[in-house]
Amino acid sequence: MEYHHTQYGYTGILTTGLLVALMWGSVQSAFEESRWIGVLIASFLVFIVALTFWFSKLKVTVAHGGVMATFGLGKPHRVIQLSDVAHVRQVRNSWVQGWGVRKITDGWMYNVWGLDAVELELDSGDVFRIGTDERDELSTAITLSLPG
Repeated sequence: MEYHHTQYGYTGILTTGLLVALMWGSVQSAFEESRWIGVLIASFLVFIVALTFWFSKLKVTVAHGGVMATFGLGKPHRVIQLSDVAHVRQVRNSWVQGWGVRKITDGWMYNVWGLDAVELELDSGDVFRIGTDERDELSTAITLSLPG
């Protein structure tokens, strides 16, 4: 069974847009007082916008014997071979775990928004969590694609 889904983190995009709008006046004022401070603030805003767009999209694919999770521009990405998966569970992340690429207790988590996730426990004992707004569909696709 093939599965393809892209989830967008619209809240992050809106929050960044609001931050840029609020700080834009500071950039203009800073340029009037000191060009270097203005450049520093503008550079920070460009960095935040780039980071937001890079990590505001998570594409998950189950196909060709693997599960692939990819952020925005293709990096970072992670491919898990289905032959290495021991267990698949639907889980709920704590809000403390946040979004993006995160180190969690037993492994790693990729999450663009929300608290729902599918956890893959690997034969090695490591865990890989994929945040998703389609927890049932993703879990089913992985389970039905497992070998044997």
